[in-house]
Amino acid sequence: MPDFTANIAFLFPELPFLDRIEAARQVGFDKVECHFPYEFPILALRERLDRAGVRLTGLNTQPGDRSKGEWGRAGVPGREDQFRHDFAQAFDYAVALGASVIHVMAGTVRPDEREAGLRAYVKNLRFAAREAAGSGLTLLLEPLNHRDAPGYLVSRSDDLARVIAEIAEPNVKLLFDLYHVQIMEGDLIKRLEKHRDVIGHVQVAGVPDRAEPDANNEVNFAAIFRALDRIDYRGLVGLEYKPRADTVAGLGWMTEMGLR
Repeated sequence: MPDFTANIAFLFPELPFLDRIEAARQVGFDKVECHFPYEFPILALRERLDRAGVRLTGLNTQPGDRSKGEWGRAGVPGREDQFRHDFAQAFDYAVALGASVIHVMAGTVRPDEREAGLRAYVKNLRFAAREAAGSGLTLLLEPLNHRDAPGYLVSRSDDLARVIAEIAEPNVKLLFDLYHVQIMEGDLIKRLEKHRDVIGHVQVAGVPDRAEPDANNEVNFAAIFRALDRIDYRGLVGLEYKPRADTVAGLGWMTEMGLR
């Protein structure tokens, strides 16, 4: 049975962010993840998590200026100082709130900057991995598809697996988001098997609409969950999807698959 964590950046969109923590608990989740909680003080977040009896499992580094198409700064040449600030902020929040993973966002680059971006990415991640050593935190690298994040530095799981091997730090792992991997690469089950040793987190969403991972999408998620069991994946599965309508009603897909 997968160990689910509810992504409250997307789920319960009708509620204020902090209220989504209790909403997740009310429908049976004792774990949540999110993207960018930095507008809220750590103490406020901790109070709401503790009150609901919910654990925050993961968060992302700052994306930067989204209006300019920024998606992080770990792989953006010349932004090393800003990246270190972003990572320190994410690290402080993660440690204080008991999270286990940080998604370190690579950023977008022009095609002619790609090689320099990859060099900066490896260098910055080695620094971050060593800063996080001994904390129990895992740093996650996620391929974002070019439809949603044009120009993202690393958009394929196969490429990220090579980057992770080059970094060669045990606390740097792959975030295998089935939505992004299906759009960019497909062949999901074979890729789960291929990358099993470097997968540190899994996220699910239907394709192509990023809604519930139910029967109304192009991925057979029942087969995916069986594959995760077969490869002995023991990590969390983040529900990072955008409900088509009511979040609670939309959770019926879990019952239909025998997952709750």
